[in-house]
Amino acid sequence: MTPVLLWALKLALLLLAVAMLCALARLLIGPTAQDRVMALDCLYINGMLMMLVLGIVYASSVYFEAAMLIALFGFVGATALAKFLLRGEVIE
Repeated sequence: MTPVLLWALKLALLLLAVAMLCALARLLIGPTAQDRVMALDCLYINGMLMMLVLGIVYASSVYFEAAMLIALFGFVGATALAKFLLRGEVIE
């Protein structure tokens, strides 16, 4: 791996961590439930991207599988929360 790519990946990890901290702050102090749901979406997307970057750094397919699971569970969770906020119930 070239030094420039390694430097860029480390910078990407740092920026994703900062984005996760910002989303966590919005999750804790968000004035409405919709803000909190969007913060959770941002958290799972940033977590998935962090796993992808780690998969590139360590050249391991386990990180890619973990990222796929995070994306799947995050999408299902976000859909359930959105349905709950719209209708007040998840299962009809």
